[in-house]
Amino acid sequence: MPTANHMFTPREAARLIGISYPTIKQWILSGKLKTVQTAGGHHRVSEATLKPFFAKDKAKPASESRERFRRVSGRNQLAGKVVSIRIEGLLAEVVLSIGDAHVTAIITAGAVRELQLKKGDTAAALIKSTDVMIERLDELS
Repeated sequence: MPTANHMFTPREAARLIGISYPTIKQWILSGKLKTVQTAGGHHRVSEATLKPFFAKDKAKPASESRERFRRVSGRNQLAGKVVSIRIEGLLAEVVLSIGDAHVTAIITAGAVRELQLKKGDTAAALIKSTDVMIERLDELS
């Protein structure tokens, strides 16, 4: 969960509330969504502005909520334990222990923070062709 007074880029805010980047830009430009502009003229959306969207999402049935991320179409899901996480700049290396094997995924540092992944967590590697994604399997505390 985001921290109090956190400011999100429009792209981050769009992802959090489940809309497209072009839609959130339209909302910003039309005044439907309140933002703060940086000195460079870039828009930032406060967590307080997004709270009504989070509340509305929590009221939805689980099948329609943004918290439904565990339901994905990929069938190549390998569940295991996080054995290491190394973050450098924008990227993170996440290593899962799955049986006697280790699976390594390179994902964004932001994804690791959003998932609140740490060593010992249960997670799954979602494999699609040559790409490996990480999915958190246990509940956030």
